[in-house]
Amino acid sequence: MRKIEEELRKNYSLLMQQRFVSETEQCHYLKWLSYYLDFCFKYSFSKDDNKSLKPFIEKLKQKKQSQAQQDQAKNAVELFYNTALSEKGHKIQASKSIPTSNFKGNAKSEKQKNAPNGFEQDSNSSEYPLELLSKINQKGEEAVTKQDITKIGFNETSATSHTGTSWVSIFTRINDEVKLRHYSQKTLKVYRLWVQKFQSFTLSKSPSSLSTVDVKEFLTFLAVKKGVAASTQNQAFNALLFLFRNVLGKDFGKVDGVVRAKRSLYIPIVLSREEIEAIFSHLEPPCRLVAKFLYGCGLRLFECLQLRLQELNFTAGVLTVHDGKGKKDRTVPIPESIVSEIKTHIKSLKELHQQDLRFNYSGVFLVSNLEKKYPKAAKEFPWQWLFPAANLTQIPATKEWRRYHLHETIKQKAIKRAVDNAGICKRASHILFAIVLQATF
Repeated sequence: MRKIEEELRKNYSLLMQQRFVSETEQCHYLKWLSYYLDFCFKYSFSKDDNKSLKPFIEKLKQKKQSQAQQDQAKNAVELFYNTALSEKGHKIQASKSIPTSNFKGNAKSEKQKNAPNGFEQDSNSSEYPLELLSKINQKGEEAVTKQDITKIGFNETSATSHTGTSWVSIFTRINDEVKLRHYSQKTLKVYRLWVQKFQSFTLSKSPSSLSTVDVKEFLTFLAVKKGVAASTQNQAFNALLFLFRNVLGKDFGKVDGVVRAKRSLYIPIVLSREEIEAIFSHLEPPCRLVAKFLYGCGLRLFECLQLRLQELNFTAGVLTVHDGKGKKDRTVPIPESIVSEIKTHIKSLKELHQQDLRFNYSGVFLVSNLEKKYPKAAKEFPWQWLFPAANLTQIPATKEWRRYHLHETIKQKAIKRAVDNAGICKRASHILFAIVLQATF
């Protein structure tokens, strides 16, 4: 695997941050970029030429990489083109010219005639998207028709509109507006994802020229071409509604004529008493106690994992859920059958807390600016997690060691193993939901 030069890595990482690529995906992007550079070196391809992308993806197919991995690799390499070429001070250019005769009233200016490599840019466009360039390179100039261009998002109107616009300010506004309304980080992540997909679909169209027509075409594309579920299409709709109303400040209008994804009837999985007891018997602490909280108190998984010790009230026999779904608080009864197990668990937490303090522990993570209001709270025992993570987390900026709560995937994987070991022939991915559902009813 080729090593990425330090200067390139720095610029590439900066561009990933500007495009709001998550920290997890950034690691994968760097891996794909390293693979791509190694591929170009081994097979004598030019790493700065977007023609190298297609054979690279073909190589990934031969290596039996999944479609999701291929798409991620493609996005990583395309981001590299933007990084490398921006360092040289120009945009990605195609080897063939776009057939401007297919656009009505599109007269060539002197600037277009003198464009490098025969690439005839529209005077209002900063750059053509990689999707269009790839289409031209595959079919050739003579084969690219007006219908081909329209299929990937260009038409007579958009051909002269501003494409390739930077949406960095849009994503910054989304981040600010979501935090202003105290929405969860998951909501922010989902909204960013759908706006990124919408940006790609509209070929980075200028936000000021976006309209309800673009939304209709995108939602129809999701249902017809992508075949997404109805809930997925609704999620995309809500994200775009938030974008238009709170970020762009536009009237979303009435969205008619959208092909709606078919909603299927879901029959929930129901577990018998014997099956639930079998699952509990194959769970190890602390996941067993987490499952009992889910089943006995009807908590959502994230609500359970974010419980702190001070939220347990054994005298009243209740626990308080703070900042649940919709940022609402509520109290639920604690089952008497697990009280003794909880108290035993708390004793082990006291030992862990004393061990952390001897290790120059900086405390648990606190929400918002709570630590500024209560500087000593992070180290106090009542503020510790009921289900802490196994290891401390070091904050790179301050070099402090702090403790986070148990991660959701730890519990999910533990339940899957317990279901397999118990020999229950039901879909393991829905077992956790079934336990919470039965607790609710």
